[in-house]
Amino acid sequence: MKYDILHRTRYDYPSPVRDSFNDVRLQPMPIPEQTVDSFLLRVLPAARLTHFKDFYSNWVNHFEIIEPHTYLLIEAQSRVITRPPAPLPVEKLCSFEQMKEAPNIERCYDYLQPSHFVELSPEAWKFALDAIEGVEDAWLAVLALMNAVYTGFKYESKSTHVQTHMRDVLVDRRGVCQDFAHLLIGLCRSLKIPARYVSGYLATEAASATHAWVEVFIPGHGWRGLDPTHNRQLDGTYIKLANGRDYADVSPVSGNYRGTIDHKMEVTVRITPVS
Repeated sequence: MKYDILHRTRYDYPSPVRDSFNDVRLQPMPIPEQTVDSFLLRVLPAARLTHFKDFYSNWVNHFEIIEPHTYLLIEAQSRVITRPPAPLPVEKLCSFEQMKEAPNIERCYDYLQPSHFVELSPEAWKFALDAIEGVEDAWLAVLALMNAVYTGFKYESKSTHVQTHMRDVLVDRRGVCQDFAHLLIGLCRSLKIPARYVSGYLATEAASATHAWVEVFIPGHGWRGLDPTHNRQLDGTYIKLANGRDYADVSPVSGNYRGTIDHKMEVTVRITPVS
């Protein structure tokens, strides 16, 4: 499937700010599951763009605006072709004994540890064990954990914020896609299953922002995408921007500036299928 994507972020400040330093992770990843036909990033006030790959192989576009300014516009335009692999069957694929070899097969160490928004607490471990009772296969365990998040937690828009921690989601039993991704990651890691956070888009008519999901590493099958918000494996409507330990590694726009802390932010995302 082919998509045109427009992602526009605008900040307005009540008084001039300056010395703005920013990293943007809005360039889709060139991976086997998708081809990036084109990518264009526009910034106003105009600034020189540089780019690099971070530790997790995400493309990062960096710019600096030193002079005073009262607004910042970041506009990314992409064309992407998706070709996801066939879903894995719901059957035994990897024992927990085989899963012990995962760190030796792939760079999985970071995806087995606590991170900024994910903790390996006794509560998470107990929840995970209860969710997989009687399950002896790691892949089937992951599917059981995803189903437990989907059925046991309520999707509630604006019930959390961008800095909400996994532990709060586990207590309040509600959240949005970012929260459910963090929770599933924590549950998987509690069982020694490598899991990482993915930022991207879900190309539906209702798409108005980025989406978040999870990838787990299954020996013999590689990294496989799971969307706990919709309780399913990925298909051709998912477009990947970046991956990391959690949201802190993949924020679409991050940075700092000098001046007022007050600002207004407006985000617009438009995804158009291309025939």
